[in-house]
Amino acid sequence: MKQLLAVIVTSLMFSACGGGGGDSNTTPPVPTPAPPVETPVTPPAAVEAPPVESVSPPVSTSPIVLQGSGGISSASLAVVINDADPLSVEIGNLYAQKRNIPSANVLHVNFAKGSTVMTPAAFAVMKQTLDAATPASVQAYLLTWNAPYRVGTMSITTAFAYGYDAKYTSAAVCDSTANSPYFNHATRKPFTDLAMRPAMILGASSLVEAEALINRGMAADGSQPAGTAYLVSTTDVNRNVRSYGFSQVIDATSTFLNTEMVVTNALVNKTDVMFYFTGIANVASLSTNTFLPGAVADHLTSYGGMLTDSSQMSALKWLQAGATASYGTVVEPCNYTQKFPNPKVMMQHYLAGETVIEAYWKSVAWPGEGVFIGEPLARPFSRATLVKNQDGSWTASFPWVAAGTYKLMVSSSENGNYTLSKTITAGVSGAFNVSLPSTATGFYKLSL
Repeated sequence: MKQLLAVIVTSLMFSACGGGGGDSNTTPPVPTPAPPVETPVTPPAAVEAPPVESVSPPVSTSPIVLQGSGGISSASLAVVINDADPLSVEIGNLYAQKRNIPSANVLHVNFAKGSTVMTPAAFAVMKQTLDAATPASVQAYLLTWNAPYRVGTMSITTAFAYGYDAKYTSAAVCDSTANSPYFNHATRKPFTDLAMRPAMILGASSLVEAEALINRGMAADGSQPAGTAYLVSTTDVNRNVRSYGFSQVIDATSTFLNTEMVVTNALVNKTDVMFYFTGIANVASLSTNTFLPGAVADHLTSYGGMLTDSSQMSALKWLQAGATASYGTVVEPCNYTQKFPNPKVMMQHYLAGETVIEAYWKSVAWPGEGVFIGEPLARPFSRATLVKNQDGSWTASFPWVAAGTYKLMVSSSENGNYTLSKTITAGVSGAFNVSLPSTATGFYKLSL
């Protein structure tokens, strides 16, 4: 994969996207003749019927294998509100109420609304104050405004994550940037382990949009959607560079979700969109498709992250069409695939039960110029894939685990006391299978 990306970067290092936009009647019933009148007959004395015993419904004996718990949650997410922006205040309070965010995790800043760019100096002052007010238990931020979306030439979500640092932006147009330590990382506690807090903008232009988006995120939780991942290969040569790795995505994820590569410039009338990755400046026919709760969608182009004033399609359009999270760059990135989500990495972590903010952030190697938007706590895939074998035993398949030794824990109830079933080792990071006996019942989960 690294060799493939190197070839892509070497051969395609020119501007991906600069220069702007793209382009009943019903038949009445027939009367039934009245029956003949019969001579009344005295009925026999009633016989008392025997009591009917209540029968409990059958209990499923299939085991349930949980995955992905222990990551970013309502308890470890902070909501950041701009008190100078009434819509930010409304959205922040709504999110905190619906997602049960602790009051100590609702944080306030104050800056004039309207500008799309904040200066590094102004951001530094604001960030210092915010850091001091942030509880140590907080692992991630949710921002409740669409603008500003960048700090200098750095995306505001990465500035919140790492602080303003020029190494995460291009020194010159079409330059490389520093790697994100969080890329494809196993940690579920990024601040504790990496001293960074991934950030995401909710991405709503009205309170109505915000509530619909929050509701989609909540509806996604544990839903185990049987949707489709669409890997769309377009005719836009400069922006279609991720398509070279689509076969690897299919190999890695098709066991867990239907994954298809489609050659087209736009999907039309799809009813099961869970993932939609493409490369084009403006994506047509979005409103004809149905996005499932928790869906992720983005397009590789230069200015998708210019949320409020882009000459190309803003990433906000994905959320308005029904997606739950998206991504776009805020300055000219050129078509470095490292500056955009890696579909394989994103899908592996998301399908493994991580929240969308975790999986999305882990999929971008160079996130300094890209902004993440959506409902951060959406977590659709809370159970591993379970298959019953011919001999009656079970195989639980996990899309991704980090290399290491794990305890397989079992309990009679999801929130009960778990005890050790066995110890198992994953030799390498990636997909992992666990065998369970035919007698297995109850709830299982892996624990380090």
